[in-house]
Amino acid sequence: MPSYLVTGGAGFIGSHLVEALLARGDTVRVVDNLSSGRRENLAGMSGVDFLEGDLADNGVAARAVAGVEYVLHQAAMPSVPRSVADPIASNRANIDATVNLLVAARDAGVRRLVYAGSSSAYGDTPTLPKTEAMPPAPLSPYALQKLVGEQYCGMFTRLYGLETVTIRYFNVFGPRQDPSSPYSGVISLFIKALSEGRQPTIFGDGNQTRDFTYVTNVVDGVLEAAAVPGIADTVINVATGGRVSLMELFRTLQRVIGASGDPAFGPPRAGDVRDSQADITRARELLGYAPSVSFEEGLARTVEWFRRSQAAAAPETRS
Repeated sequence: MPSYLVTGGAGFIGSHLVEALLARGDTVRVVDNLSSGRRENLAGMSGVDFLEGDLADNGVAARAVAGVEYVLHQAAMPSVPRSVADPIASNRANIDATVNLLVAARDAGVRRLVYAGSSSAYGDTPTLPKTEAMPPAPLSPYALQKLVGEQYCGMFTRLYGLETVTIRYFNVFGPRQDPSSPYSGVISLFIKALSEGRQPTIFGDGNQTRDFTYVTNVVDGVLEAAAVPGIADTVINVATGGRVSLMELFRTLQRVIGASGDPAFGPPRAGDVRDSQADITRARELLGYAPSVSFEEGLARTVEWFRRSQAAAAPETRS
């Protein structure tokens, strides 16, 4: 029975990977320092071997990979604004921890490591859609750090024979994405604001576009990347291949939630790209990947999850 380590497994995407692995009967270990992940994200998932610790600590990295065949590396400080505000802390989380993990995985004889890359590596180049062959042009410390991480992965494959594959994510959304942090993804922030009768803030004019990707699609791509032979030292976009503006997102969520009004607008944020859209040809050809959940269906599922979680958290009213 294959054994998997999911780093950052108590986080948003990581917990969905854990859930999918357990559902098919795999053995799963999670390592998470709980800086942004939450134990509640793993509630009801029995049989998880949980290790609390920071991968920037060599000892934690070594314990995490012991006896593991596959590593799905999701742990990161995944925020452009936070990296701009504190590049040293984000560098430790996104580069130092990744190098420690790669060394530990190499020494432990791990079969393959799948790395969570980022579409932010493409920067603000006007060419759309973004293909993996395009030269990177990161605009923020976060984007640069994620790019360096995937370059380290490729180097470890070429130097040491550790199989690595990078999956570049494009604006992933879905259940368990924390809406309580100002650094959360735009969809979770919009849903929370509109559900509470507030108007969310759009930074910029609202015409900037993103390839919003429901989390189930990403999980499918990552698990295929761990299994398909002959793709080591490869970077692969996993997304929907579409493009939605923030104003389109806002209006769609208004309809789903039943809200009205206009958003507030703020100045563009440093390090943000104007437009993003993935070319998913390589994912189709190498992984047999196709997005199984549409943007609209993903939004509906996410809103429903938010409503259920808010209802569960609300105190009981007594007559």
